[in-house]
Amino acid sequence: MKTAKIQTAKILLVEDDPNLSMVIKDYLEMLDYSATLCKDGEEGLTEFTNGNYDLVILDVMMPKKDGFTVAEDIRKFDDNTPIIFLTAKSLKEDRIRGFQVGCDDYIAKPFSTEELSMRIKAIMKRCLMAQNGNANNDQKIFDIGKYTFDYGNMLLASDTIEKSLTRKEAALLKLLCIYENKLLSRETALKSVWGNDDYFIGRSMDVFITKLRKHLKDDPRIHITNVHGAGFKLEVEE
Repeated sequence: MKTAKIQTAKILLVEDDPNLSMVIKDYLEMLDYSATLCKDGEEGLTEFTNGNYDLVILDVMMPKKDGFTVAEDIRKFDDNTPIIFLTAKSLKEDRIRGFQVGCDDYIAKPFSTEELSMRIKAIMKRCLMAQNGNANNDQKIFDIGKYTFDYGNMLLASDTIEKSLTRKEAALLKLLCIYENKLLSRETALKSVWGNDDYFIGRSMDVFITKLRKHLKDDPRIHITNVHGAGFKLEVEE
């Protein structure tokens, strides 16, 4: 997430409905955002790779590339830029897939422009807070078994490996370190990293917990334990 002020943030809107897309684009510009409109998935992905955007709004049902595929392609090289899915699909399976491919929020049509505005502001505020670190704990360096975790640089390193983490991976691992050998509740983790404790975002967090386990797997003394229905514990054997 960039450090641009919220009112000057650059937003990429990828929506194939000509009437809805212009309404949204005009509304975003009325709010003093810089909005670029693309009308299909391929055009949107090309624009994203060539641009420098603070947030992406993706329709799901689009020609050439659907929104899920565009998000997956973006996440192959960028896990930091927030993505909002804007779609008529409201089935549970679709929402779960949206969060699994890396979206930050999911708004079902029809929706109000005011709702969209509030979702955007909440996401960008959360990203800036994550970038600046947790205000309640300024610690940046953590020792985890044989690893050193540099939160400021989102880097996990040992004598043999050096792994760059994504923004969400780093934020979640920092919380686990702060709560080492204590229960990190699902609610605390979800609200700190994702901004709310929605069920579907919870499924996305489970994916990130799995990723962290893989990053730490070379040290058998480290365990991220799932406390069923309650949360997680980072446990490091002496």
